Amino acid sequence: MLKDHKAHATIPVADLARARAFYTGVLGFDEVDSENAGAVMLRSGGGTRFALFQTPNTARGGHTQLGFDVADIEAAVADLKARGVKFEEYDLPGFKTVDGIADTPPNRAAWFLDPDGNTIGLLQLG
Repeated sequence: MLKDHKAHATIPVADLARARAFYTGVLGFDEVDSENAGAVMLRSGGGTRFALFQTPNTARGGHTQLGFDVADIEAAVADLKARGVKFEEYDLPGFKTVDGIADTPPNRAAWFLDPDGNTIGLLQLG
């Protein structure tokens, strides 16, 4: 059954070279060998992977496309800000970020956009 297999996300991008530079250079992911010229597979923690796929259909969902669990959200946000990543700020009824971080008891979360407008999230479990 599928529940017994690793899963991966596929992130749509308009410019694969630009996306590759952001995900490997700015975010620090390692590329996994791929024979597909229109896609790049990247390695994340715990043996997980995700793909960047060049497509003219870059329609975005209005939600987080890819999320990462982090142990210390302040440290993760500070590290990424130092690399030039700009975090989203939200001020909605019952939901507000402060310096890019939202307290969502018992968890904490933060979001940023990749160069193609995909929302990437960080989550510190409470």
